[in-house]
Amino acid sequence: MSTAAPGTADMATRTKIDPRSLVRASGGPRYAVALAVDALGTGLLRPFLLLYGVTVLRLSASATGITMTVGAIMALVCMPAVGRWLDRGARSTVVAASMLVRVLGVALLLATPTGNVWLFATAALFLGIGNQAWPAAHAALVATVAQGRERDAALAGGRALRNAGLGAGGLLATACLAGGNTALQALAAVTGLAYLAAAALAWSVHVHAHPAATPGRDGADGPAPRMRALLISNVVYVFCLNVPEIALPLVLVTQLHASPAWSAAIFVANTVLVVTLQVPVTVLMSRFSRRSVLILAGVVLTASYLGFLAATSLGHGWGAPAVAMVSVVCTIGEIIYAGSAITLVTALTPAHVLGRALARFQLSTGIGLAVSPAVITALASRGSAVLWGSLAAATLLSASAVATEKVQERSSTVAAVGREHHRQRTRWRARHQPAAPAPPVVWPAKPRLRHPVGVCEKRP
Repeated sequence: MSTAAPGTADMATRTKIDPRSLVRASGGPRYAVALAVDALGTGLLRPFLLLYGVTVLRLSASATGITMTVGAIMALVCMPAVGRWLDRGARSTVVAASMLVRVLGVALLLATPTGNVWLFATAALFLGIGNQAWPAAHAALVATVAQGRERDAALAGGRALRNAGLGAGGLLATACLAGGNTALQALAAVTGLAYLAAAALAWSVHVHAHPAATPGRDGADGPAPRMRALLISNVVYVFCLNVPEIALPLVLVTQLHASPAWSAAIFVANTVLVVTLQVPVTVLMSRFSRRSVLILAGVVLTASYLGFLAATSLGHGWGAPAVAMVSVVCTIGEIIYAGSAITLVTALTPAHVLGRALARFQLSTGIGLAVSPAVITALASRGSAVLWGSLAAATLLSASAVATEKVQERSSTVAAVGREHHRQRTRWRARHQPAAPAPPVVWPAKPRLRHPVGVCEKRP
C-alpha cells in the first residue's frame, strides 16, 4: 500500500491480488454474498419494471416511463443526507438501509392496485432511493476496509460481481417471462426477498468507521478539494454506460435496419467483458496515476464514438458487424472509466468529508444516467453524425477539463503548503529564537569586616 500523494507517487505501484485477498478487501465473504444476492434481485426486476407497469398495472407506456424517470431523479435528493450519514462513520448500516428501502419499494409495487399511478410512482421512488444510495455507501465501506491500490481493485471486483449478478438475474427473468403477469409478480416478490436477505448479510458485517480514522487522502486531513471539473465531466463520461443499452440498439434497428439480435449480442458481450476484465484492467492501470487513467478513458471513449460514426457510414451490409467490433473498444473505455473515476474521488478526499464527496459524485452519475436516454434519442433523431460527433466532442472536452484541473489542484496545494510552512516557521522562531540579553544585575558592594565574623573586640 502506497503512502504517497494520491494518484501521483503511487502510480508506479503494481497491485497483484489473489481472490481471497480481493474478497477480504471488498468487505469479507458475507458482504460479497450480499452484493451478489442484491445484484441478482436487481437483475430480476430492473429490466422488467416498465413491463410490470404496462402489463400488470395496466398503465400506459408513456406514463410508466415518465413515472420511472421522475422517481429516479427525485431519488437524487436523498444523496446529501446519505453523505452526512456516512461522514458520521456509518458504513454497513447505510448499505443495508439502501437495500431495505428497495424492499419497501417492492412491497409497495406488489400492493399497487391496477391503474394506480401514484402508488406505482411511490414504489419507483423508493427503488430509486436505494439504487442511488447504494454506490456511495458501498464505496465508503470498501474505503474503510482497504486502502491504496488494493481499494481500487476491491471496487473493481465489486463492480464485476454486480454486473455478473445483474446479467444472471436478467437471464433468469427472461426465462420466466413466459408465465405472464403471474410470473412478473413472482419475480417482484423474489426480488424483495433477495433485497431483504442482502440487507441482513450486509448489516451483519458491522463495519463502522470513526470519522477521524476513515482512510481518505491517505490519512490526510483538511478541507474537501474542489472537484468541479471532475464532477461535471463525470456527467458526460457516464453516457458510455447507456451506449450499449440505448444508443447502439437505436442506431442498429432504426438506421442500419439490422436484426435485434445484434443489439442483444453486443449487450451480452459488454456484460461478459466487464465481468472478466474489470479487475485485470484496473490492476494493469495501477502503474499510472488515477487522473491519467481517467483521461485515457475519455480518449478511448472518444475514439470509440468516432469509430461508431465510421461504422454506421458503411451501410446495411457491413455496418452492424463494424458496430459490434467498435463496441468492444467502447466497453474497454467504460472499464477504464469505472476503474478510475470513483477511486480518484476516494483518493483525493480527506477522511472527514469522504461521504459527502462520494454523494456528490453519485449525484453527478445519477444526473448523467437520468438525462442520457433523452439526450441520446434526441441526437440520434438528427442522424449518426450529430449523435456520435456530439458525444465525441463532449467526452474529449471533459477529458481536457479533468487534465486542466490537475494544474489547479497542484497550484492550490502548493499555496496551502507554503502558508502552512510560513506558520510553522513563525511558531519555530517564537520557540527557538534567543531572546534579547538581559541587563547585568549590579549587586551592592558588601561592607568589609575589620574583624573576623563572630569576634568582638572590647574597647577600654
